Amino acid sequence: MAHDSGDVAFMAVSCALVLFMTPGLAFFYGGLVRDSNIINTMMMSIVSMGLVSVLWMLLGFSLAFGAGFKYFGFRNLGDELWDGTQIPGLLFAVFQMTFAVIACAIISGAVVERIRFSAYAWLISLWLMAVYVPLCYWVWGGGWIAQMGAKDFAGGTVVHISSGTAALAAAYLLGHRMHKDESHAGNIPFVILGGSILWLGWTGFNGGSALAADQTATLAIATTYVAAASGLVAWISVERIIDGNPTSVGAMTGVVAGLVAITPSAGYVEPLGALAIGAIGTLACAAAARGFARLRVDDSLDCFPLHGVGGFAGSVLGALFDLEGGLFYGHGWRL
Repeated sequence: MAHDSGDVAFMAVSCALVLFMTPGLAFFYGGLVRDSNIINTMMMSIVSMGLVSVLWMLLGFSLAFGAGFKYFGFRNLGDELWDGTQIPGLLFAVFQMTFAVIACAIISGAVVERIRFSAYAWLISLWLMAVYVPLCYWVWGGGWIAQMGAKDFAGGTVVHISSGTAALAAAYLLGHRMHKDESHAGNIPFVILGGSILWLGWTGFNGGSALAADQTATLAIATTYVAAASGLVAWISVERIIDGNPTSVGAMTGVVAGLVAITPSAGYVEPLGALAIGAIGTLACAAAARGFARLRVDDSLDCFPLHGVGGFAGSVLGALFDLEGGLFYGHGWRL
C-alpha cells in the first residue's frame, strides 16, 4: 500500500518541531542557572541529541517496539508502512527518536550545577535503555500497560512521568548543590526564548502523535495551545495572589506546566476540557514546586514538580475529560 504524501509531510515537519524542542529546553534550562553554568547546562540537553539518537537508532527503537533485533540500526524499515498508519516505518522510528531525546534531556534540569558531564552522559544512556525503552514498549509497543487499556496520547507517562521521577531519584542521590543559595535565573530572555520554542515545538509533539494529518491532529494542536495559555494564566495568578507580583519566569514555567498536563490526553479531550486540564494541572505543579522547596531533595530546576506531577495530574484529569470514556461525559467511574 502506498504512503499518504500529506501524512508523510506532516510527520516530517513534526519530527523537526519535536527535535527543535531540545534546543528550546537547553535555552529554558540555561536561563534558569547562574551565568557561569549556562553553557554546561545547555550542552547537557544538546548532547542528548547526539548520544540518545545513536543509541535509539542502534537498538532502542527495535527493543521498544517489540521486534527484538529486527530493527537494529533502523534496518528492515525501508518504505513499508508502519502498522495502523500511512507513513513509512522509518519515519515513525525517527519521530519516536525525537521523543527519546527530549525525555533524557529533561532529566538534566534536576542535576545541573553538581554533576560531571561524563557522569551525566552515562546516566542518560543507562536510563534510556533500562527505563525508557521498557516503558515505551509497555505503553506504546503492545506491552502489559497497553493491554490493560491505558491511554497515553503523546507521552504523559512515557516521557514526562518517567523523566520526572528519574530526575527526582537522581537529585536525591546527588544531594544538595554546594552553592544552592547563590543559584538564580541568570538570563531571563533565554527562559522566555526557550519556553516559546517549547510551546512551538509541542505542536509537533502532540499534533504529530496522531500519526496523520487528520481531525485528531487538529484537535491535539488546538488543545495543546489552549492548555499552554491556561497554564500561563494559572501560574502568574498564583504568583500575583501569593507573592504580590507575577514574573516572566513564572509565566514561561506555567506554559510548560500546561503543556505537560495536556500531553497524555491532547487527542482525546475538547478545547474546554483542555482549558481545565491546563489550569488545574498547572496549579498542581505550582503547589508541588512550592512544597518541594521545603524538602531536603535539591531538584535544581523543578523537574519533578513540572514533569512528574504535571504528567500524573494530566493523566488523571484526562480520564475525567475524555470525550469517549471520561467521567464528566457520562461514562461512569470505570476509567
